[in-house]
Amino acid sequence: MFKKILIANRGEIAVRVIRACRELGVKTVAIYSDVDREALHVRFADEAYPCGPPPSRESYLVMDRVIEIAKRAGAEAIHPGYGFLAENGAFSDRCRDEGIVFIGPSGDVMRAMGDKVTARRTMQKAGVPIVPGTTERLSDDEIARWIRETGPPVMIKASAGGGGKGMRLVRSQGEVAQAVARARGEARSSFGDDGLYVEKFVEQPRHIEIQVLADRHGNVVHLFERECSIQRRHQKVIEEAPGNGISQELRERMGAAAVAAARAVNYLGAGTCEFLVDRHDHFYFLEMNTRIQVEHAITEAITGVDIVKAMIRAASGELLGLTQSELRITGHAIEARVYAEDPDQNFAPSPGTLKVYRPAAGIGVRVDGGVYQGATVTVHYDPMVAKLVVWGADRMEAIDRLRRALAEFVVKGIKTSIPFHQKVVRHPVFIAGRYDTSFIETHMQGGKGGGPDEGEEAAEARRVALMLAAIAAFRREKERATRAQAATGSRAAEDPWKQAGRRAQLRGGSR
Repeated sequence: MFKKILIANRGEIAVRVIRACRELGVKTVAIYSDVDREALHVRFADEAYPCGPPPSRESYLVMDRVIEIAKRAGAEAIHPGYGFLAENGAFSDRCRDEGIVFIGPSGDVMRAMGDKVTARRTMQKAGVPIVPGTTERLSDDEIARWIRETGPPVMIKASAGGGGKGMRLVRSQGEVAQAVARARGEARSSFGDDGLYVEKFVEQPRHIEIQVLADRHGNVVHLFERECSIQRRHQKVIEEAPGNGISQELRERMGAAAVAAARAVNYLGAGTCEFLVDRHDHFYFLEMNTRIQVEHAITEAITGVDIVKAMIRAASGELLGLTQSELRITGHAIEARVYAEDPDQNFAPSPGTLKVYRPAAGIGVRVDGGVYQGATVTVHYDPMVAKLVVWGADRMEAIDRLRRALAEFVVKGIKTSIPFHQKVVRHPVFIAGRYDTSFIETHMQGGKGGGPDEGEEAAEARRVALMLAAIAAFRREKERATRAQAATGSRAAEDPWKQAGRRAQLRGGSR
């Protein structure tokens, strides 16, 4: 095991990695830009070093500086978290050349899976189903010709990067030229690579992803699936594990495909295979994220596996110590991403100082955050304040717990996405679990509110949701009645004056 690890990141994921290192007995090194000098990850780490001005291209993304700090601090390994340098193959190569262990896959693997066109070809050869489309980068004319011959709807996608950038849906031939221009321009500005390819658009898709873990000894397992279909502009908002209505047969087939994908590229560490699932339960490979995912915590909640510690152990050469037959799903977990955004102003950024920060707590509640009361959310980085993760014995208990936790979560000084989450988790279609990636657009007016439901499917979902809610309410009432009866029986013989005095003490009264 390593003695010291540098975390080349900030915010909640840096804090998350530091916590895992502490449990492993590993010293940690933080880096920080000028505006992050008082950040939580800096306070948590054993050592901290400045890495430059606020813009990430002048601090967290400067490979030479990160490597130099790691050497100066004596760190044997670097954990990149997610974002910044996490999926930069050149950085992984550079760490190897400098004698520092990169906690993640090799640069060759990142390049193979980071370029979506290359990844599609690789998966096709490995027998993993892909969405029908091209496996080559196309010129503007080639895109127009392919769409004309195949017919819309199609998705034009950037071959590099991710996060919904450089993607455009085309529903008619007349939209092609403008969609290509916008997708190419966005890809160029976001990734410095304007390569595009085309896929057929999967109608009413669900976004299901499979978590995989692999060590240096050829062991690969999957940790089941996550449902990531609650999205706004291709950005995940709320995630669940396991997926809604995923049969055991489909789970096993998708899990096997994800393991095959990892084996095809000699993967190491934690990775995620993302799939689209259509209404007929046909699934198609979308992409592979060669890093830890934001939503990894819900998988940890249902499996009991610490994914970050597993990454570190695998990078150090240890065996996974897990077999597929030993892994089980226990209960249900949901994550809500709390962003510094104003839902009432089209999710405009809301930077500022956290005058009050009181995260939710209690049984089954986990908050992964990178802030504290008095900290400042800046405009320079991702606006995530915290990840609120809840676990329940079943999905309805998880939803009830999430509602309670969202109501408890207090943030003042900035606007957050919490009010929007509260609308989502009370929506009958969400409660019924019968949604796809169009949920926010169809049922929440694109994020502007909770618009009226339409059609027989929504009406049926409402009826199912009401039935489930009624059953849950009945069970809760029955449990309360049982507890009350037991309590009454135990107090029956007590002096009523003692009972009155006890109640007065609880209210703060005198004896």
